[in-house]
Amino acid sequence: MVQALATGLRGAVGAVGVIETHISVVLLAAERAYKLKKPVDLGFVDFTTLPRRRHFCREELRLNRRLAPQLYLSVLAVTGSMRAPRLGGRGRAIDYAVEMRRFPEDALLADALAAGRLTGEQIDALAGCIADFHQGLPALSPDSPYGRPRDVLRATRDNFTALAAGAGPRTQARLWVLAEWTEQEYRRRHALLAGRRRAGWVRECHGDLHLGNIVWVDGRSVPFDGIEFDPALRWQDVQGELAFLTMDLARRGRPDLTRRARDRYLQATGDYAGVPLVDFFEVYRALVRAKVARLKAAGAGQGGCFAALRECVSGLRLAERLIQPRRPYLAITHGLAGSGKTHYADWLLEQTPLIRLRSDVERKRLLGLASGARTGSDINQGAYRRDITAATYRHLAATARRLLRAGWPVLVDASFLDPRERRRFARLAARLGVPFHILACTAPTEVLEQRVVARDAHGVDASEAGAAVLAAQRARYRPLGTDEQAYAIDVDTSRPYAVPDSFTAQSDAADRELHPLLNAAR
Repeated sequence: MVQALATGLRGAVGAVGVIETHISVVLLAAERAYKLKKPVDLGFVDFTTLPRRRHFCREELRLNRRLAPQLYLSVLAVTGSMRAPRLGGRGRAIDYAVEMRRFPEDALLADALAAGRLTGEQIDALAGCIADFHQGLPALSPDSPYGRPRDVLRATRDNFTALAAGAGPRTQARLWVLAEWTEQEYRRRHALLAGRRRAGWVRECHGDLHLGNIVWVDGRSVPFDGIEFDPALRWQDVQGELAFLTMDLARRGRPDLTRRARDRYLQATGDYAGVPLVDFFEVYRALVRAKVARLKAAGAGQGGCFAALRECVSGLRLAERLIQPRRPYLAITHGLAGSGKTHYADWLLEQTPLIRLRSDVERKRLLGLASGARTGSDINQGAYRRDITAATYRHLAATARRLLRAGWPVLVDASFLDPRERRRFARLAARLGVPFHILACTAPTEVLEQRVVARDAHGVDASEAGAAVLAAQRARYRPLGTDEQAYAIDVDTSRPYAVPDSFTAQSDAADRELHPLLNAAR
């Protein structure tokens, strides 16, 4: 029937391409694509009956129109006969197809990244798109059977079962290490997983959010081809979905974009409480990709088999890197408006794994405002009253404490002109036994003035510190005290950036300090 449909389309529109997977066939005809589901039962998917294919075509349309309404157009009945089928028209349906608008062949973000065309701005837009999508989804109902912690654990164990089948002794040992880490991490995070499900963080997500399922169309990131055939794969913690994207960026050799995407998502959602689950979910996602590649290798020819096995091995190696311990530390920025604190933090977080908390964003969040909202507040007035500023720093300290206890390095991006606030964070680091750093950002006076004027004119940054704020800060500025100089790292943001030596030393130490079980396996 598929070939007959393709032949009929060729007569109407010319050349027709055919893309086939293990569960579907897509016909590419001029500006349209038509996706039919194969009548197969593979255990995890059952399209064997006409009513089921109709149902899942409608589900595919419903689910994907949430993120890609411009691509997903309709569900068409295939009418006529098996020898002379036609799309649409009157008569009894013999099958169904999802009608889609085609996108340019070079629009896939996976291809853009491979060609070196994927930009940081596109990652920002994608992270914002996912954040808006997640925040707009309804929470799981309390009586739903999906998203329970034990189901998450079962899914992780399934990865190991599939990967261990037929594996050699060395691979078996590596898998045992990863399985042991997964079981331990699950026990550590079980209460958090359960609590987040009760709090509404399990939602009906996309389900297959990797770069091969995201296109850049009309200046926007557009995720498509979400999972329609298994609700259990869609209903998940939103951090588990984000981990699919961040893991995919990392496995494709771009940990800098992984960190950038995570930072922009967290700024948009404020879901810092979910950060302790990042490692668990990213390891799970890396092993899913390894499992899929292993299954692909089993059914591929010689050339395809080698490529799939390489992908499987890269997934295992990524998972092994992800279970290596970090060395948490607490860093704060310090400097006048326009001193480049946030710009430097933007750069630094791409170079080294850390979680950034930004005061300008968190202040607006506490007030129920979007990060880019303009409050028009005067100095020490409105959104910048002293009590609101104090509340903002308390919130930053409480959030930093939770992240540090979860094992993450933290960078707090704020002015920190008040020595009392600097002392608060120094005491926090001391209580938790982690190193403390003050990134003292400076720039020539004319550069400061140029930056705040330009930012004020642009009007989209979370910061509202303009020329008047800079003048007020300069009038009352006091340099770091003698006791603080021991923690200070001077950063002239008018010069090329560099990662502080102390940050690099801690990162190198963490790289050498492999998980002890992993050392034994190697």
